[in-house]
Amino acid sequence: MDSTVKVLVVDDSAFMRKSISFMLGSSDEIEVIGTACDGEEGCSLAKKLSPDVITMDVEMPKMDGLSALRRIMKDSPTSVIMVSSLTTEGAEATVKALEYGAVDFIPKDHSYVNTGTVNFREELIGKVKEFGRQKSLMSRLMRIRRNGIQKYAAVEKQAQASKLPGNYFKAIAIGVSTGGPLSLQKVIPLIKSTINCPVFIVQHMPPKFTKSLADRLNDLSNLNVKEAENGEIIQKNTVYIAPGGFHLKTKKNTGGNLYLSITEEPKTTLHRPSVDVMIKSVVDIYGKNTLGIIMTGMGKDGLEGIKKLKNSGGYCIAQDEDTCVVYGMPKAIVDAGYADIITPLENIQEIINGAF
Repeated sequence: MDSTVKVLVVDDSAFMRKSISFMLGSSDEIEVIGTACDGEEGCSLAKKLSPDVITMDVEMPKMDGLSALRRIMKDSPTSVIMVSSLTTEGAEATVKALEYGAVDFIPKDHSYVNTGTVNFREELIGKVKEFGRQKSLMSRLMRIRRNGIQKYAAVEKQAQASKLPGNYFKAIAIGVSTGGPLSLQKVIPLIKSTINCPVFIVQHMPPKFTKSLADRLNDLSNLNVKEAENGEIIQKNTVYIAPGGFHLKTKKNTGGNLYLSITEEPKTTLHRPSVDVMIKSVVDIYGKNTLGIIMTGMGKDGLEGIKKLKNSGGYCIAQDEDTCVVYGMPKAIVDAGYADIITPLENIQEIINGAF
């Protein structure tokens, strides 16, 4: 059985088509089976070639990437990775693309790609291989987009919720990565407006992208959702999303007020923002009264933070494998034995609401 991941590259820039094809072709496990110069041609080739993965530019003539993505998701659902410009407009389009069914994105900067940067190539290859090998990914993702996940029976949900003490938590800390924007839209807008505590989120995204995500979630939610700002006083019933490129930390000033610190330190972490840095900081302030939630994502960012949370007496929810786009970060928590509750995506907001 051929395990090679077959890729279609769609981009109106000849330079980008060549660059992306060259990078992907440097892996023995990936084969570029076609290229297209606009969304219209991309849709046609997606149907004809049946690739495992499509890389899709956002801005193209004739048919843009968003329109092409929606048609592909309707006619021939495929794992699509958006290649997005590092602009506010590109970020807004990317957040929409993730709603429409794209599995992930890679920020595009021509000078960045032109250098053949190892990080860009490794990220591109890693994501293509990850999604190309997940044969059940598209059916799972389409189900999440349509209806969320089928709910547990009421008795089972009550049993899950009973594992958390009521009127106990003073802060919620959420860590999420690949597949996060769509998953957060299935959770944050459904949290009741009277939880009476702040929510802190680290979603692995570059600058500008986190602001677009926060704005989108704010439009949908009962709670106030915003990109976190340095020095602002922490308010209850507010969701703070760490800005791309910076860590989010919670602090207490000499007057006893709790505030946010947005900083590049430490610079040694694999991700910035880092789930570990955020959760450790929240636990420093809120201690055992912190509820940690780890959702879909590659890698194991959040593992050390949740370890500290558990050692302090706090509780942790991990998203289950069947409803994750990538079962990496939650798996690390589950394998370490730190998860008090392992639950489908749809149940997370119900468990949160049941604990407040």
